[in-house]
Amino acid sequence: VQLQASGGGSVQTGGSLRLSCLASGGTVSSFAMGWFRQAPGKEREFVAAITWSGSHTDYADSVKGRFTISRDNAKNTLYLQMNSLKPEDTAVYHCAAVVRRVEYVPLPNYWGQGTLVTVSS
Repeated sequence: VQLQASGGGSVQTGGSLRLSCLASGGTVSSFAMGWFRQAPGKEREFVAAITWSGSHTDYADSVKGRFTISRDNAKNTLYLQMNSLKPEDTAVYHCAAVVRRVEYVPLPNYWGQGTLVTVSS
């Protein structure tokens, strides 16, 4: 399965973006899915996750109340609606199939190419 994120771009503080992640070459409808981000010089950071059915979501404290994760299994697509963006949200955002251990961990071979989000002040 290949995962391709899109929808990134440059916005000003307070702006919004909607990221999409399309799965091809197979289905991810039975997997929990998540978004991660990595800013330059920083470690990868968990952003949000959603169960396979979409019935449960989890968010990092830093994005709670501003970001919304959702999915459309019929379209094999994962979404991340990002509102009230801040400069500290600047990063490359990746989608992945995930499993929860102590924290959410991406599954091997289910890690997508990222899309860059830049938020200017």
